[in-house]
Formats: sequence, structure tokens, C-alpha cells
Amino acid sequence: MHTPSRSFPPRRLAVVAALCLHAAGCAAPGRTKSSAQLATAGSPRAAVDELLAADRAFAAASARTDVVSGLAAMLAPDVVVPAPGKGFFDGAAQVAEALRADTLNARSRAEWVPIRGGIAADGAHGFTFGYMTVHRPDSSRVPFKYLAYWVKRPEGWRVVVYKRGRRAPGDVSLDPMPPALPPRMVSPSDDAARVERVRAELDSTERAFSDRAQVVGLGPAFTEYGSADAVNMGGPGAAAFVVGSEAIGRVVSAGGPPTGSPVSWAPDHRVIVASSGDLGVTIGMIRPDGPPPTAGAGAPAPAGFPFFTIWRRAGPGDPWRYIAE
Repeated sequence: MHTPSRSFPPRRLAVVAALCLHAAGCAAPGRTKSSAQLATAGSPRAAVDELLAADRAFAAASARTDVVSGLAAMLAPDVVVPAPGKGFFDGAAQVAEALRADTLNARSRAEWVPIRGGIAADGAHGFTFGYMTVHRPDSSRVPFKYLAYWVKRPEGWRVVVYKRGRRAPGDVSLDPMPPALPPRMVSPSDDAARVERVRAELDSTERAFSDRAQVVGLGPAFTEYGSADAVNMGGPGAAAFVVGSEAIGRVVSAGGPPTGSPVSWAPDHRVIVASSGDLGVTIGMIRPDGPPPTAGAGAPAPAGFPFFTIWRRAGPGDPWRYIAE
């Protein structure tokens, strides 16, 4: 995991590896003109294109203002952002306060390019990830990666879970990756009991993922529970995303024990799911299984690290597989 600034968090993959060694057209960006536009888009491709267009519009607007204003504009009031050493920033006000704590942000600009999007079958939940550049007042550039989980509301698409992380300098491909699409679109559901059942299923899946790692090891568990096209943000020493559950498994297992796991995790902060039951995000803490190791010079390491994972499945009854974290 990394701490690119005092504002945004590290990734689970880097945290796990470290512990082993001692996770469309709009009047304004993302805005819909009426509640009628919350209806399901005509096709999965049209729905994800609308989401990607909203992300790009926020990026274009951000390039014309400061980092705090640019990022805050796309955040939902109830957004969750992992905050290493603190747990989570809950709400846009806390996130903005954290961003302002780095005084350079008021004099810097952030712009980004999404390289992939995914959409739920109800057209109301989705995710994007890509590459960001922060332009500092001294003309230096700071490269980042980001991952966002979005929900479509009356005011338009807004980010409800977000993280960004420093990346190594170097060229990366900005060519779009194939979108993650459902087989077909369905009408959004207001069946609260059904949504709660789906939420409980995804909660159990994340916990089973952790339990599986205790038995077979981190690498095999990450390979087994991820989709073939899953991505992980990787550590700050990597320029690009890690793509594919097998590649993620290899990175996670590097330097770690051949079996078992030195950490466990659970979605003990929040679980959010689409009404169509095919996309969701788990939010929680990774904790060492035993006394926390020292962070160097005798200083105790953090007792836990925040994470979030985005999951999808083809439809109800199919297994959940993580798609981005």
C-alpha cells in the first residue's frame, strides 16, 4: 500500500505483500436532466458509455480548476475513501478536508483518463478506473492510478467509493480496455428485501475469500476468487495496473508463505450492491493474524489497513468474482 498524499489510500495487493514479507452527454459533468434518465439504458454498451462519458466530463472540468474542487465535484455526499492509519473518510466533507490538508492541492490541477468501465444490469451502478496526472505549481507532474465505484442518482453519476494511488513514472497505455458488461439490461428494483439478500451474499463471499486464503495461501485464493480480467492497482513501484487473477495471485504470493495467510479481512465497514444483484463493492479492514509486526525502529505497525473490492457476476446464482481492487 502507499500513501500518495495525506488524502488517498493504498491498495490491498501491496498491503498483503508487505505483511507477507514481515487491496453521457450531460449539461454538467455526470448530471442527468430529469429523473426519467434514471431509467435503464437501452443496451449494456450504451449504459457503460454514459458512465465513461461522465467520468471524462469530470476529468475535463477538473483540469480547469484545483485538485480539491476537481475531485470533490464528482463525490457523492456519502462517499467512502480508505484512509490508511485512520480507517476511512466517510462523506465528501471529510474527503475535502483531507485534500485541503495538503496545501499544494489548492494550487495544483488533476486530470485523468478512464481506461475501463463496468456497469450493472440495472444501469444504476458501475465502476471506472484509469490513470491520473497531478500538475503541481512548479510544473512538475505526479502520476497516479485511480479506482471509482459509481451510483446513478437524480443529479447524475456520482462516486460512492474511491481511491487513488501513486504509480511509478513511465509510459502506460491509455487505450480503452473492453468494458465489463452484463448479458442484458433489466429494470431497477425497489425490492429492499431482495437487495438485502444480495448484500448478505456478497458479504459472505468476501469473508469466504479470506477464509480460503487461510487454507490454500494468498496467491491461490486471489487466483480462485478473481475473474480472468480482474485488475489490481498494484504498488507505487508499478506504473500500470496488474491485470488478471493469475497475475494478481503471483504478485500477492511473492515472498509470502507457501500455504496459509498472515492476514485476514472482512467487509466490516460497508457492502453496497446493485438492485440487479450482479455488481457490488465490499469495504473493510485487513488485519494481521497475530501481533502486528513492527514498522521499523521498534515502531508498531498499524493494526489494520482499509480496503475495498469491486465484485461482479453474470447473474443471480452465479459465483461472485472480484473485478477490481
